Amino acid sequence: MRIEISGITLHGLHGVLDEERREGQPFVFAVSLELAEPAEDEIDATVDYRDVVACVRDVSDGQAFQLLERLAAAVADELMRRFRLSGVKVRVGKPELDLDGGRATVVVER
Repeated sequence: MRIEISGITLHGLHGVLDEERREGQPFVFAVSLELAEPAEDEIDATVDYRDVVACVRDVSDGQAFQLLERLAAAVADELMRRFRLSGVKVRVGKPELDLDGGRATVVVER
C-alpha cells in the first residue's frame, strides 16, 4: 500500500547562499510511504498523516542543509526510522528558485 502526502510547505534556512541560510525560504515536500495494508480500521494499524508531516518539519527545522539532496535524504532516513515502512520516496523543491524559467526538485528513495 502507498500513502502519498504532498504540498507540505515549510519555511527553512537551507541553501548555499548566505541570504538563504539567514532569511530562509519556502520548501515544498511530497512524501510517498510504502507500508503494509492495515488489517483493521484503526489509526494504530497505519501511520497518522499528522505525525508524518511533523517528522518532515522536525528534520527541516532541526538542521540547516546546504544541499536539497542532503535535506531530502535526511527526511527519508528519519521517516524510515520513525515508522514501520517498507519504502519511502521524498521529493523536495524550492518554489522561489528561478533557474531561468526552470525549477529544481530532488527525489530520494529508500
